[in-house]
Amino acid sequence: MAGDFGLQSASGHLTVPEESKERYPADVEAQFRADAAEVIARYPQKRSALLPLLHLVQSVDGYVTGRGIDLCAELLDLTTAEVSGVATFYTQYKRHPNGDYTVGVCTNTLCAIMGGDEIWDAVSEHLGIGHDETTEDGRITLERVECNAACDYAPVVMANWEFFDNQTPESTKQLVDDLREGAEVRPTRGPNRVCTFKEVSRTLAGFSDGLADEGVGAGPASLVGLELAKRNGWTAPEGDSAAGAGAGRNGRGGAAGKAAGSTEVTPDHDEAKADKAEPAAERDEADDAPREEEPATSGGDAKPAKKRARKAAPKKAAEAAEGPAVVSTGDGVSGVARQAEAAADRVDVAPVQGADPQDATDRAANVSAQSASVPAGDDATPEATLFDTADAETDDTTDGKGE
Repeated sequence: MAGDFGLQSASGHLTVPEESKERYPADVEAQFRADAAEVIARYPQKRSALLPLLHLVQSVDGYVTGRGIDLCAELLDLTTAEVSGVATFYTQYKRHPNGDYTVGVCTNTLCAIMGGDEIWDAVSEHLGIGHDETTEDGRITLERVECNAACDYAPVVMANWEFFDNQTPESTKQLVDDLREGAEVRPTRGPNRVCTFKEVSRTLAGFSDGLADEGVGAGPASLVGLELAKRNGWTAPEGDSAAGAGAGRNGRGGAAGKAAGSTEVTPDHDEAKADKAEPAAERDEADDAPREEEPATSGGDAKPAKKRARKAAPKKAAEAAEGPAVVSTGDGVSGVARQAEAAADRVDVAPVQGADPQDATDRAANVSAQSASVPAGDDATPEATLFDTADAETDDTTDGKGE
């Protein structure tokens, strides 16, 4: 199959070339079926093996071909539409020939301000290609990546998903030149060499390449937090809290009160504090109902009402000083939410329909709505609006705004 490298057309990203639908040679198909059977055996439902099988297709063809889609559909009892729907959803699956090395330049926020944008511009110009395009020799596919998941080493470039940290425009251009020339390239972290796209695709399909334990897994920047913890003697919580022996929010103590995979709650955690806090006082709706004033009699019946008023006054003053209560967020803060009413907007949101611009009353009604869009400091009086046309002169300027 001829490789259609170079600039990709817009349709090239969405369609499968006709030549890619040709059947595999007998020996290639036999090996594919044997590998696929091993992958499918790992899943209780064979359709779950679709993702690794698509990587397996790329390990053979270099991208997701039409014949690969057909074979995956056959092996998994799926339609070709279902397989194509998955293949077009994930960007790691290519629908056109991919280069031997996918070079991804991160231009997300942190990498961008640390130099990622400059790296992208430099290497794109150096290679003469843009995003998701491949060099004529089929060696490099360039990608503008949203995040390479290594912000502590920004700006970061990846080659077939291996890290190259703290890059510059010059170092990245040297990287792609070395890859194109076939020179041995070693990532900053991870394996001692960068594998080809097809080799990596086979690893992603679930077949080990034996390189998992090579190289440095985490560099100094990633280990700063661990070093600080050691220096300060910080350790993970132990004892009753770690074992989940304390009573939970619902009163169920011990490990039985914790759902599998739940986060441990330390004594200082907001959730633990919330368990110990007094429950919020329930609101008595009767307090909101209007009451009739109790008539005062000569027998001194007015005294109880005055006493209740004196008791309520300090409580209301305290509530006013504390401000509105906060709604419960599940993190230990509880109460009843109250929202202060905002003053009504006095601007007319819609002009009077059928208003006469020559009528003073109609003009004033319309001007109030129009004034809402007048910039601060400008004249918003009726005389300065378009409705006051009684003495206006004809505007002969080209932009219709007058002199």
